[in-house]
Amino acid sequence: MIDAKRYEDDTNIAVGTRLVEFAALLPQRGEFYPGHPLGCHRRRIPDRVVFEHLVDALVHGSGFERIATAGCSDSTIRRRFKAWAGAGIAEQVHAVAQAAYDQIMGLRLGDIHADGCITKAPCGGDKAGPSPVDRRKGGLKRSVATDGAGIPLGIVAAGANRHDSPLLAPTLAAATTQVGPHWPDHVTVHLDAGYDSGVTRTLIEGLDLHSEIARKGIPAPIQVGMRWVCERV
Repeated sequence: MIDAKRYEDDTNIAVGTRLVEFAALLPQRGEFYPGHPLGCHRRRIPDRVVFEHLVDALVHGSGFERIATAGCSDSTIRRRFKAWAGAGIAEQVHAVAQAAYDQIMGLRLGDIHADGCITKAPCGGDKAGPSPVDRRKGGLKRSVATDGAGIPLGIVAAGANRHDSPLLAPTLAAATTQVGPHWPDHVTVHLDAGYDSGVTRTLIEGLDLHSEIARKGIPAPIQVGMRWVCERV
């Protein structure tokens, strides 16, 4: 039987430890905004406040304008987000959050699921490409690998006009980079019919992994498998 009080205490300790690790990733800055002519009178919004707004945006899927509050404007969120992304902090935050989840809940690495989806890219970017489902407007193909419960392990972005299959290798490589040397001995990769090819099977065998790939031409209800945890991400 699980001791609820002990579980809560262990969870709080783990979360607190990861928050300290996240704070250590950020550059040290003064209390006041450095661009002010007098060097004072304008306090800088704490990183913790901005980070909480970013989490709200991710959870609700809303734009920064909807998440902004009187204490943190959307322009502040954008500036801080760009600064953190430019410093490569996003990958480190992902690793910290993943380690915390693994410590509290435990990653299910025996089954790995991968799939791709198309998202909009109205601001363009070096990885954006013409979207085949949005009148060739700018879009991204986001290839994601998850564990057995749907927790993202590795993410790769490419142009919206890219096929899912060629992105599988870099997606699995990104997942391996995030997970590190903690893979179990037996790992099965679950894929939909878009990956049904000899190239994909050769790739998975070369990585010493097992595969469960849906066959082309067979209706989905007959071979649903376990892919739904990735398709909902």
